[in-house]
Amino acid sequence: MQASRSEFLVRSKPLIRRLIELLSADYKYVSVLGTDTKGKTYMVSKTGVNISDYFLAERGFVVRIHNGVNYSEYSFNELSEERLPLIVEEIKTKLHKVAPEIAVNAYDQIEEEAITKEFFSELEEDPETISPELIIGELTRIVEAASGLSDLIVNYRAGYNSIHVSKIYLSNHKDLEQSYLTSDASLFCMVSREDSIKYTFKTYSGVKGYEIIKELENNYRKIAEEAIRLLDAKPVKPGVYDVICAPDVTGLIAHEAFGHGVEMDMFVKGRAKGAEYINKQVASPITTMHDGAAAAKHVSSYLFDDEGTLGTDTTIIQEGILKNGISDLLSALKLGTTPTGNGKRESYERKAYARMTNTFFEAGKDTYEDMLASIKYGYQLEGYYSGMEDPKNWGIQCIVMLGREIVDGKFTGKLISPAVMTGYVPDLLKSISMVAGDVELEGAGFCGKGYKEYVKTSNGGPYIKAKVRLG
Repeated sequence: MQASRSEFLVRSKPLIRRLIELLSADYKYVSVLGTDTKGKTYMVSKTGVNISDYFLAERGFVVRIHNGVNYSEYSFNELSEERLPLIVEEIKTKLHKVAPEIAVNAYDQIEEEAITKEFFSELEEDPETISPELIIGELTRIVEAASGLSDLIVNYRAGYNSIHVSKIYLSNHKDLEQSYLTSDASLFCMVSREDSIKYTFKTYSGVKGYEIIKELENNYRKIAEEAIRLLDAKPVKPGVYDVICAPDVTGLIAHEAFGHGVEMDMFVKGRAKGAEYINKQVASPITTMHDGAAAAKHVSSYLFDDEGTLGTDTTIIQEGILKNGISDLLSALKLGTTPTGNGKRESYERKAYARMTNTFFEAGKDTYEDMLASIKYGYQLEGYYSGMEDPKNWGIQCIVMLGREIVDGKFTGKLISPAVMTGYVPDLLKSISMVAGDVELEGAGFCGKGYKEYVKTSNGGPYIKAKVRLG
């Protein structure tokens, strides 16, 4: 089945067209983004049950105009025939007033092609047709079954988020509409023995409906067993190791290494070292990396971004050479480049920034079995707690949930946890010596711009072999 249209946005379209007509009498460029995002969060643990609205739910509009020098924006969430003159008056009297002593950046006027398109995602089970009682009941059964597996389990948690995003983008040249559903779910297990407490978690996500709940049912036992094994894990001896990165760790590297590092609003501000390395080698020749709403089908796949730019498939690294950054529309205007469809807002009340969409390493030609056999001594890194990077100096730090010891191409059964992976981005990427043939993406979390401006992104890739510093 297809995701349904937003009736709110359908009703609003004639009024938005009228607003654009009124503003176009005074401004050569006018566009309006309309958003209607809704969803529910369900969480069940041994200690309680919670149901809440999705924390980024929103309903409103943002107008962008060219004021003759640069761009101004005005957001609102009340729209009626009576309010249209008030909105126009607010824009005319407030938006383009700048004190003479304040320096402003000048931007050219956006030149748009005439485009009319729409997109509606496909799903198996619509969560909006399923009662909260049924959803909580299924999560409760999972938690109870998992909690009964061992007395060492202190807490077990199962969660599910359903998100329905609907947007329109209208201007004098564009008429775009999209509606899509994404779902993510999670399992979390905390265990305790004597003075040791460990936990593990796993997330599942995609352009899916309620059918994602099956992944929780299929994996709750595995998560509990892994948490118990972590009680015997030891700290890693600091050093440089040959490692195999599981797809979620590969994705974390992609996100932190050349995700934030090639957001081109940072190029404009002179805060990204990546700007100096376009068309230079930054990774091994077997390394290719993508980003884009059209590059994969996952939680950040859309027809158009929050500035009305169609989504693309951007090759960031091609056979080890840094080829492109990812840009919002205004950064592309300033830099004289083609926008890549990466202009994303936390909400209609927030600025559009250059942000990642689906960021991942491309599949290679190696087999996982050959990769494992090639490790004389090292670890397979799986899961992650967090990551951070320094776009200006290319430092990276990734905190990985666990490492499985490998000796002479075989797992020994010994675990390390946690493991902190640090280093200089080009050194890490140039050390990639094998890339497996299957790509996996995940996108249950959120990405911040610094410490704020949260948006949905996905990342991932294949299993890779590299040499990294662990501590």
